[in-house]
Amino acid sequence: MTPNITRRLFAEWLGTLFLLAVIVGSGIMADRLSGENAAIALFGNSIPTGAILVALILVFSPISGAHFNPAVTLAFAIRKEIDVIASALYVTAQVIGGICGVMIAHLMFDNAILDPSTTARTGLGQWVGEFVATFGLIMAILGCMKTRPDAVPYAVGLFITAGYWFTSSTSFANPAVTIARGLTDTFSGIEPAHIIAFIVVELVAAILATLSLRWLFEGE
Repeated sequence: MTPNITRRLFAEWLGTLFLLAVIVGSGIMADRLSGENAAIALFGNSIPTGAILVALILVFSPISGAHFNPAVTLAFAIRKEIDVIASALYVTAQVIGGICGVMIAHLMFDNAILDPSTTARTGLGQWVGEFVATFGLIMAILGCMKTRPDAVPYAVGLFITAGYWFTSSTSFANPAVTIARGLTDTFSGIEPAHIIAFIVVELVAAILATLSLRWLFEGE
């Protein structure tokens, strides 16, 4: 039986909360322990993020589908696997969960509960990086769903881990994550003024990736 909408929304909220707690918390920890070595800090941020994605998808996929990402929810809405109302509720739960995750990470490390970022992430290179990251993430999800559904958690975790290193934006690939990371002036932050452009690029990439994969696998 399909879980009711309340359980599905709670799963999306809780999963996104843990995702952001790990992204921001590991970023803070990595930054403090790296001795100002940005490469080591990025490594210490990317590995936990990829790992928690695998765990969260394995846990919550049977309940809500484990989207944790408005771009993923948009992809499933285009595929008519989730209706408009449920999609809107999913996105709301994801955004609130992400903000709660940032707050919890800040509490763990004795930071201000909410502390808007001053880290500039803007310009053509960053936007192209976000497009590539989001397109690739949706490609990994939909491609594995078609060929190896059991491999989706690992494909997502591995792709995001790789994306931290090969994309100029360090692979946010998630509007809820982008919003939440605007509220942390730590290693993983993004200046709030730069959030909207990231989100637009992420959503466009999600739409194009979904249509591309549908054409590639289904010839439509």
